[in-house]
Amino acid sequence: MPKRAVNITESTTILIKKNLFVAVVYVAAAILFAKNANAQVHSIEIIAETPKNEPIIVENNFIKIQQKSFSLHWSSNNSSFTKYRYRLIPYSQEWSQWSERNSAAFFELKEGSYLFLLELPNGQIKEASIQVDLPIWNHTLFYIGSIVLLSFLAFATIILLFRQRIRIITQNIEEEFKKAFNIKQKAREKTTGVNAKTVKAQARIRSRKYKKVTVLFADIQGFTKIVEHINPETLIDELDRFFFYFDGVVDKYNIEKIKTIGDAYMCAGGIPSINRTNPVEVTLAALEMQKFMIDSKVQQNSEFGFWELRIGLHTGPVISGEIGRKNVSFDIWGDTVNIASRMESSGTAGMVNITGVTFELIKDFFDCDYRGKMPIKYKGETDMYFVKRIKKELSQDEDGIFPNKKFEIKLQHIRFGDLEEFILHKLDTELTEGLFYHNKAHTQDVLTRIEILARGEKVTSEDLLVLKTAALLHDIGFIVEYKNHEDNSISFAKEVLPQYHYHDYQIDQVVELINVTRVAKKPRNYLEKILKDADLDYLGRADFISISDNLFKELNFHNGKMTIEEWNKLQFDFISEHTYYTSTARQLRQVNKERQLQKLKVLIKE
Repeated sequence: MPKRAVNITESTTILIKKNLFVAVVYVAAAILFAKNANAQVHSIEIIAETPKNEPIIVENNFIKIQQKSFSLHWSSNNSSFTKYRYRLIPYSQEWSQWSERNSAAFFELKEGSYLFLLELPNGQIKEASIQVDLPIWNHTLFYIGSIVLLSFLAFATIILLFRQRIRIITQNIEEEFKKAFNIKQKAREKTTGVNAKTVKAQARIRSRKYKKVTVLFADIQGFTKIVEHINPETLIDELDRFFFYFDGVVDKYNIEKIKTIGDAYMCAGGIPSINRTNPVEVTLAALEMQKFMIDSKVQQNSEFGFWELRIGLHTGPVISGEIGRKNVSFDIWGDTVNIASRMESSGTAGMVNITGVTFELIKDFFDCDYRGKMPIKYKGETDMYFVKRIKKELSQDEDGIFPNKKFEIKLQHIRFGDLEEFILHKLDTELTEGLFYHNKAHTQDVLTRIEILARGEKVTSEDLLVLKTAALLHDIGFIVEYKNHEDNSISFAKEVLPQYHYHDYQIDQVVELINVTRVAKKPRNYLEKILKDADLDYLGRADFISISDNLFKELNFHNGKMTIEEWNKLQFDFISEHTYYTSTARQLRQVNKERQLQKLKVLIKE
C-alpha cells in the first residue's frame, strides 16, 4: 500500500508539471499576441496633403505647413479598427463624431501651433504636432502694399484715359457743332426708337427681362441755344463736370448708368441686381442731381446761367442686353423706357416728373404734387406727379434732399424683403437631408413670432429690423454642417449683410443675437430675450407634439438612437425648467406650455 501511494503521488506530480508547462506556454502566447495587437494599434500613419494634392508624411509626429488649408489622411495596419474620431486644437472645440472616414480637412487656419488628436475605439490616441507658417503674401502688410500699389496704378490709368477722352472730344467738336440742331432728335431716336427687329438686324443680343426697374431720363433745357453761345472747350468741360457728378450720385445709390448721348443722361435702378428699393433710390438720385444743377446755376456767372435740367422717372418691366459686335454696349428697352422719356420731355426745368406707378411706390418717403394725366400711345393715360422733397420727418436738411437715419431704417425694412427671399430660397434648396425641424418652415415660424413679440414689447423700428434679420439667419449655417451651425450662421451674416447695406454696428448686433440661440445660452438683454422666446415658441403651441416628433426624428438621424420614452422624459425635464423671458410670450404661451407638460406626464406614465 505505501509503495502504491508513492507511485500515485509521483504520477500526480508529473501531471501537474505538464499542466503548468502548458499553462505557461499559453500565457506567454497571450502576452505576445497582446503586444502584437497593441503594436498594430499604434502602427498608424498620418499624411498631410495641401490643396494642390501634394502629400507630406508626418515624421516624428511633427509637420510644418505653409498653407491656410490642408487635409490629413491616416491608415492603420489593424483592420479591426474601422472607426475614428479626431480633433484639431485649438481649431475644433469638440471631438468629431465617430466615423469610418480616414481623412479630415481644415480651412482658413491662422499662423501658429496646432495639436491633432486621433482617437481609436479602444481609447488610444495618436498625436501629431502641426506648425502653420504662412508665406509673405498671406500677411496684412503685403495686402495693404498691394492694394496701395494697385490703387495708384488704377488712378493713373483713369487719369490717362480721361485726358485721352478729352483730347478726342476736342478734336471732333467742330463737326459736332454742325449737328447741334439735330442732337435732341438723334437722342430721342437712339434711346426710345430702338425696337427688337432693328436690334436683331444690326447686332446680337444677350437679353434678360426684369419685372421692376425704375428708369431715369435727364436732359438739359435749351441745349441747342447753349451750343450756339459757348465755345466747344467750355461746352465739353461743363458737360463732363455735370455727368461726372451724376456718375457719383448713381454709384452712391447703386444705380446702373446706361449711357449719355449729347446732353441726355440715362440710368436705371433695379438692374443688374434685382431689388425692391430702386424706385426710392432713383428718386433720391434725381433730387440730388437737380440740387447740383440749381446750385451750379447760382454759383456760375451770367454766361452759364441757363443750365437747367428736366428729369423724368417711370417704374416697370424692361429688357436688358448687350449689343454690338466690335464695341459691345449695355442697353435697355421696353415701354418703361419710352414712358420715362415722355415724363422727361413733359416735365419742367428744375423738377422731377414721375408717373403714378412710381408715385405709389415712393409716396411714403416723398412729398409729391399731382399734375394731371398724360396720354401714352397704346397705353391710355397715366397720372403725373412732381416730386417736391423728402418728407420732413425723414429728411436731415431743410430742403428735403438728403435722407436721415429714420429714412434709412424705413428703406432697410423694404430691402429686408430682398434678403428674406434670398435666404428662404437657400434654405429651400440647399439644406442637407434629415432636417425635419430646423428647416425653412421653422425659420418662417420664428420670423412670424418675432414680429408679434417685438411689437408686444414695443421695440424700436431699428431693433425690429435687427431682430428679424437675426431670426432669418440664425439657422442658415445648417446648409454647411449640422454641428456648431451657429458659427457658420455668424460667418454667413458677416459676409452677406454688407451687400444689403447693413451698418457695422447692426451686423454686430445680429451676430450677438445668433449666438444666443445656442442651447443653454442665457439672454443678456431684451432683444436676446425676444429672440430666445421666439426660437422656443413651439413649447407653448397647440401643435407641440407633432413639432416635437419632428425634432425627435432629426436628433435620431444625426446624433444616434434614442427611444421615444427617453425623448418624452427629456422634453418633460426641459419644459419643467424652461421659462419664457418676455411678458408677451408668457401671456401668449405659458398656459399652453403647462398643458403640453401635462400631456408629456401622461405619456411618460404610459
